[in-house]
Amino acid sequence: MLLLILSAGLCLGWADSWEGIRAAAEDVNSISADFVQEKHLPILAKPLVSNGRFVYRRPDSLRWEYFSPVKSVLLMVDGKARRFVESEQGLVEDAGARMQAMQFVMPEIGGWLSGRFEDNPMFDARLEENGRIVLIPKDEGMARFIQRIELLLSEQPGVIEQVLIFEGEKAYTRMQFTDIQVNPVIEDRLFREVQ
Repeated sequence: MLLLILSAGLCLGWADSWEGIRAAAEDVNSISADFVQEKHLPILAKPLVSNGRFVYRRPDSLRWEYFSPVKSVLLMVDGKARRFVESEQGLVEDAGARMQAMQFVMPEIGGWLSGRFEDNPMFDARLEENGRIVLIPKDEGMARFIQRIELLLSEQPGVIEQVLIFEGEKAYTRMQFTDIQVNPVIEDRLFREVQ
C-alpha cells in the first residue's frame, strides 16, 4: 500500500541526483492528491481497483483515505497510526494485526517524502533515468513479500506520480496519483477526525 507522493521535483533536472531530490523535498511542507490503486493478481481476470485521497503534512501527519470499494481511513499523527473501516455501525476503529504493519510502513512513507531513499536501512535504492527510483528489499524475509518498489517521479518538483509494488512475478500493485497539490493549507482536523 505504499503510496507515496515524495517530496522531489522533476524537470528531469531535479531528479537526476539524490541531492537534487532531497533539495526539492525540503520545499514541500504538505501535499495532497487523489489516487487510483490497482491490485493485479494472476488469479484475477481484472484488477481490483480502489480510489481515494492522500494528505500529508510535515513532520509526520498523514491521512490515507479509501472512498471505494470500501471506505476506510488511516490517520497518523505524532508517530501513532489509527485505522477506521466502514461497517454497519459506520466507521469503526480497526486495531488488528494490520495496524502493526502500518506502524512499520508509516516511517517509510515519511522518509520517502523527505527524499531520503538511499538512507533507508530496509531497501537498496537505485536512481534510474527518467525520474525512476527502484527500491530492493535488503531483508530476505521482506523480499518474499515485496520483490521491488518502483517510484516514478513527476515533472512537478517534490512529487511522486506513480508507485509500483511488485509482490511476485505476476502480482503487483500500481498507485497513480492525480490532482496533486503541493503545499496546500491543511487543517489539523483532517489528521484527527475520521469524518
